[in-house]
Amino acid sequence: MKAVLCRQYGLPETLTVEQTESPKAVSGKLVIQVKACGVNFPDTLMIQGKYQVKPLFPFSPGGEVAGVVKEVGEGITHLKPGDRVFALTGFGGFAEETLADGFKTFPLPAGMEYDTAASMMYTYGTSYHALKDRADLQTGETLLVLGAAGGVGLAAVELGRMMGANVIAAASTDEKLALCRQVGAGDTINYSREDLRERIRQITGGRGVDVVYDPVGGPLTEAALRSVSWQGRYLVVGFAAGQIPAIPLNLPLLKGCSVVGVFWGAFAEKQRQDNQDNVQQLLAFYQQGRIKPHIQAQYPLEKAPQALRDMMNRQVLGKVVVIP
Repeated sequence: MKAVLCRQYGLPETLTVEQTESPKAVSGKLVIQVKACGVNFPDTLMIQGKYQVKPLFPFSPGGEVAGVVKEVGEGITHLKPGDRVFALTGFGGFAEETLADGFKTFPLPAGMEYDTAASMMYTYGTSYHALKDRADLQTGETLLVLGAAGGVGLAAVELGRMMGANVIAAASTDEKLALCRQVGAGDTINYSREDLRERIRQITGGRGVDVVYDPVGGPLTEAALRSVSWQGRYLVVGFAAGQIPAIPLNLPLLKGCSVVGVFWGAFAEKQRQDNQDNVQQLLAFYQQGRIKPHIQAQYPLEKAPQALRDMMNRQVLGKVVVIP
């Protein structure tokens, strides 16, 4: 089979497309013929050795796939060869075939396309876990989403609106903010030319926001934290800006607010049934027409490094996928 391989840590341009051996099913795992693989920010960190998961070399990036079951290992009874599925693999998805855990693989709903299925897990899984399980977002609350036009950010805007929140989307260009308004943002902030704190004060009448969803980190974090209302919740989702910020701990004290970590990958591993329940709920939302991934582009396997470069350059609106 063909696969995109990372043989040493580096930038996307160091990746190669090579022929390699097909994986074999083992106990608790299955082999999937990959039809589509979502591209996500953790992929860009993993190939540089900056992610908390460090696979052995050589490995393929790509953590969420959709395709057809080729072979099942011992102990897997809910799936069989020929079934259409989507799965959280963590890595290995930029390939014609990949290995997946049985408990992280789900049947594909009738009518769902492979590229859509490969765009659900990381973005909606992360954002739904964050807003539902970690923030307990309530109807009528105000939600601020930073990096709102990225994959997880756009999912948070869409889910926040669906959950009854007043959503403020913050991003770096007017084009990105226009997309955020399309999926449910009521107010927007262009933080490349507007003062984040002042705009939040104007929008909320000085009250502040109940929940901040932050996949960006960097210099905006403290300004956003200072804009949290009394007993608000600040969701630490990631650091797309490349900088892990230091925050003054007197701010959570003075505001009585919570700074809450969101690590969906660990949640999916440690709370398997809770995660499976969330995935089934998200599939129901999709089938009801309440959520729909925004897929900007598809890349062939040979162009997967370009997909990662576009992700690193923050040129992706919503999602992009690799099609082997």
